[in-house]
Amino acid sequence: MLLRLADERATGALLRDHGTLYLVDGRVTHAESPVAPGLDVLLTAGGRLARQGWERAVDRAGARREVGRFLVDSGLMGGGELEICHLGALFDAAFFALAPAGGPARFRYGVGHWIGPVRPVAAATVAAETLRRRELLDSVWPYPAVDTAPVVRRPAAPGQTVTARQRGLLALADGVRTPVELARALGRPAFHTLLEVRRLAAAGLVGTPSEPAPPAPPPVPPWVADIGADPDIALLRRLRDALEAHL
Repeated sequence: MLLRLADERATGALLRDHGTLYLVDGRVTHAESPVAPGLDVLLTAGGRLARQGWERAVDRAGARREVGRFLVDSGLMGGGELEICHLGALFDAAFFALAPAGGPARFRYGVGHWIGPVRPVAAATVAAETLRRRELLDSVWPYPAVDTAPVVRRPAAPGQTVTARQRGLLALADGVRTPVELARALGRPAFHTLLEVRRLAAAGLVGTPSEPAPPAPPPVPPWVADIGADPDIALLRRLRDALEAHL
């Protein structure tokens, strides 16, 4: 549906259960998801922008859908820096919005986002990047249950090392927070946090949840157990054997 809307040069919002993509003339201008930290979290929790500065931009320019332009024009951020941060938030949210289990899609024509235009991205590029990220996760550690379970630390083996980003993540891994909650606490994109968690799981530094056991098969009905003693069945078998002997 996203690619069809791109061919139509549609403007509006593509809504799914796990997120929304905003299009202008068929190009993706913004994406948001309840799973992924928004641009505000990435900027403020990461320390790049004070919360007061973000709130002032939304208050002054949100109704005009020009928050991005206000951040640059007021000197709170450089134009190139905003584009990089915005693209990171866009691809992060799109990954979850376009998930295969994201439910049915619907499109509301004419709807725009208050962030305003920053740097539109071709719909085909967003779709291809989403697929690449999904394949990357599976290539690192093909256990999706890690993505939604609380992150449980495991002791490192002698001589085993981690990166600085992984140390920051492990410091907050209390066995209660999920990867998405860790991403919000750290002010990092959710996908990048999922990737780090899968790498840590592959290295044995965080636990991988056990797959749920398959349901037990239903009990065998009594008539099945008694079928061997059925005289009609025994007769049919003798007839079959007799026919096969004369073929």
